[in-house]
Amino acid sequence: MHPSRLFRASCVALVVTAMSFALRGDASGAWIADFHLTHEQVGWVNGAAFWGFALAMLFGGPLCDFLGLGRIVGLAFVGHLAGILLTIFAWDFWSLWAGTLIFGIANGSVEAACNPLIATLFPDNKTTKLNHFHVWFPGGIVIGGLLAFGFGYLRLGWKAQFASLLLPLAAYGFLFLRQKFPPTERVQQGFTTRQMFAACLRPAFLLMVGCMFLTAATELGPQQWIPNILSNAGVSGILVLVWITGLMALGRQFAGVFVHKLTPTGMLLLSAVLSGLGLVALSHSHGLMLFAAATVFAFGVCFFWPTMLGFVSENFPQTGALGLAIMGGAGVLSTSLILPVIGRWYDESIALRLAGRPSGGLGAAVWTDLQAAAGLETLGKVAVLPAILAVIFVFLLVFRQRQARTGSP
Repeated sequence: MHPSRLFRASCVALVVTAMSFALRGDASGAWIADFHLTHEQVGWVNGAAFWGFALAMLFGGPLCDFLGLGRIVGLAFVGHLAGILLTIFAWDFWSLWAGTLIFGIANGSVEAACNPLIATLFPDNKTTKLNHFHVWFPGGIVIGGLLAFGFGYLRLGWKAQFASLLLPLAAYGFLFLRQKFPPTERVQQGFTTRQMFAACLRPAFLLMVGCMFLTAATELGPQQWIPNILSNAGVSGILVLVWITGLMALGRQFAGVFVHKLTPTGMLLLSAVLSGLGLVALSHSHGLMLFAAATVFAFGVCFFWPTMLGFVSENFPQTGALGLAIMGGAGVLSTSLILPVIGRWYDESIALRLAGRPSGGLGAAVWTDLQAAAGLETLGKVAVLPAILAVIFVFLLVFRQRQARTGSP
């Protein structure tokens, strides 16, 4: 077994997952034109990736102990290949939806296998190493976003963008090839399957699952729509997404400093506050000021996903791979639900602004400004989610500080 090679392979597999996120966001406008879709329908297509992700996490998590981590990774490779090809050759809404769903199942299989793999490989440094692993989600979005921008400049189209995913797919397949995978940490520590399922029903764990619903929707919902929405607001939407995810990758690389200074609970509270402020700022910005608002949002959502996983792995080790899978599944399920909701808010906001206007049509500039205002207003509505999280994390921080003072478990 080669821990460093397994870690690198996991990171490259996550790059494939993340690149698809950026490419879907950039392709949304083309899909609307090519397949004659509404914004809500595009939300359902993009949401299919997260439905597939959730299915793979919820079913793949328990199977990690029985099938082995290596077999789950193999399923991810096959799913990624099939999803890429079906997306490229899609001919209507349903074929596009199916290709996205299969790709999502592969993405979930990567998370289902690689999160417990890394927790097992680095038992004394889980939160930091999970943050380092998840550097490559925003890192992959940066790669995918820059590719999308470059391919768009060269007018190569969205199909060529998706074909580029075959290169990192081949790379992680090679790195994982013939590697020996360790048993999961839960198996090594001797926790039984019954103890694992019982731990996943504890109220404190279920509270964290609920928080994962809100943190993931806050992070991933707006990001999936930002390339489409901000392109009407005087900037390149895909470059704003690259900026956000680049800052996230940088922050996660130095996560260890923040973990030791703030504690995971303190990091989560700060993240909720900053992400809410960032969304409100985005809804009131225009032009280059969008980059400033996006910076606040980026540092807000930066630590959400890996810190939630690290918190659960450190505080609920009995939940094992199933616990991490439930957390990841909750995150992607919430994202699959929020994407069409955001799309509907976007459509409704446009319709509201069109009400009472002459039926003779609008000039291109007026139509662009109208879409920009509607989209930015929609992003502002999402800020209610981190506001709820901030209240929960305040109570959790106070509770854990009281536990530390009294010495109670």
